[in-house]
Amino acid sequence: MSTSLWGRVRALLPVRADFVAMTRNPRRDLLAGLTVAIVALPLALGFGVSSGLGAGAGLATAVVAGALAAVFGGSNLQVSGPTGAMTVVLVPIVAEHGPGGVLTVGLMAGALLIGLALLRAGRSMRYVPAPVVEGFTFGIAGVIALQQVPNALGVAVAEGDKVLVVAWRAVREFAAHPDVTALSVTVGVAGLMLVGARRFPAVPFSVVAVALATVAVQVFGLGAEPIGALPAGLPAPSLGFLEVSALGSLVAPAVAVAALAALESLLSATVADGMTVGQRHDPDRELFGQGIANLAVPLFGGVPATAAIARTAVNVRTGASSRLAALAHAAVLAVMVFAAAPLVSRIPLAALAGVLLATAVRMVAVGALRGMARATRSDAVVLVLTAAATLVLDLVLAVVIGLVVAGALALRAVAGEARMDRVDLREGEGTGVGEGTGVGLPDAHGDEEHALLAEHIVAYRIEGPLFFAGAHRFLLTLSEVADVRVVVLRMSRVTTVDASGALMLKDAVHRLNRRGIAVLASGIRPGQRQALESVGALELLRREGREYATTPEAIAGARDRLREAGVLAPGHGPAEAGASAAAAAAEEAAR
Repeated sequence: MSTSLWGRVRALLPVRADFVAMTRNPRRDLLAGLTVAIVALPLALGFGVSSGLGAGAGLATAVVAGALAAVFGGSNLQVSGPTGAMTVVLVPIVAEHGPGGVLTVGLMAGALLIGLALLRAGRSMRYVPAPVVEGFTFGIAGVIALQQVPNALGVAVAEGDKVLVVAWRAVREFAAHPDVTALSVTVGVAGLMLVGARRFPAVPFSVVAVALATVAVQVFGLGAEPIGALPAGLPAPSLGFLEVSALGSLVAPAVAVAALAALESLLSATVADGMTVGQRHDPDRELFGQGIANLAVPLFGGVPATAAIARTAVNVRTGASSRLAALAHAAVLAVMVFAAAPLVSRIPLAALAGVLLATAVRMVAVGALRGMARATRSDAVVLVLTAAATLVLDLVLAVVIGLVVAGALALRAVAGEARMDRVDLREGEGTGVGEGTGVGLPDAHGDEEHALLAEHIVAYRIEGPLFFAGAHRFLLTLSEVADVRVVVLRMSRVTTVDASGALMLKDAVHRLNRRGIAVLASGIRPGQRQALESVGALELLRREGREYATTPEAIAGARDRLREAGVLAPGHGPAEAGASAAAAAAEEAAR
């Protein structure tokens, strides 16, 4: 292993400070871990069932991933395990490749996450726009709710990997053979969770509701289908599920799972940072921790894991300050479940459907969605497109679509800020392309010379970015210049130039030169020279001394050219020099 690679690996490993922090407030962290475990139990069971691998797989994920991600992750407050978003991605993989395919995908995703951590890709999360995140979350909430329709109605889960299709088939099956038992349990659990949480937020109503539903079903002999038998402990680690011949066909699903795990984990860590003071996560370490967790979870029969925003929020709100809380959550879950597996196995599937329906409702931040939709039309478009793509397509593709649309709209907005104003040499009025007024040149010449200058010289001030999104518009404007001998481009207010903008400028200069119009440029910044020089635009301007430091110097050069052509009378030497100096001073003040 090279020195640089070993240095990157060492930067991702736990440090002494992580373990020291666990000793500062152990009582508070252990209490937080217990609280999170109580909240996480029904969620782990529910997401395990929804994934298609069963409740036991969800529990194994919560225990193994919860512990490993806590130790190796980049956040002191993050709680990991099975999540609704990941379940959405896993359902079609189970349908196509079976349980073994899901475990293989988890293993491959873990390796990809570790690779992303070594490449230091964690910091890219900061570039995901808020409308994409909100649309993504809203879409996930909708998918989770639709996934619960079969269990909520007490019908068999229909075949298919599209939640809309499966939910519709479940509704049709229920309409043909209605039985309100499961529906009553689901509505009761979801209603108790939503109403109770508003009045008594400190009470874990998910556990209370599931316990009451289980007791009611057992006492009154209701026909609600239970979870079924659970393992009495973690199975021995094994790679028996791995089929090397199937790895090629699982690359795309593994990439999707890794991308989702990275996105959701980094988003959750960012949310946790915002809820605390003095806590900041390391995004690359977080990816590394999730990678380690996902490498280990499949060995124990668990589904791919990611950080859970809801459980992380509970952890923060109950006073957690170190990784000890997440470790305690995993340990408590292991004890609670594997010591009481017979009791847990009697929980009705409809009760878990109610828990997940309530969770989906809580995921929707109505205020944030309303504010995002009202912010700008572009934000509203990105929000709706991302949410719709999440429901209709798949989660990773939805994020890609959201990012592409957001990027395109952002480029359009930036391009709209760029403008090119024609500057009247005498009065300084801005005309032509764009809005605003130009800064005129000092009135240092007589009326007759001004008239001649106005007839033969035109000056344009370019402001903002000169790049691919707006370059064509400027090219058309410059190409339409007529009845002049010299064009002066004032570039001191150009913020950036890319290759497209530089090529546009070169093309415009070529076109004008072929028509006998000289192009002079002033105020080119040092940061713009590389792009202009790389395509030959700067060389074209320098060829006949057509680049100037300031606009007054460019105007003086234009007058010289007109004198050489016999358009202007010879200058007046000192007076002209004084005028140029005054013009230069005024130009500097204007810039």
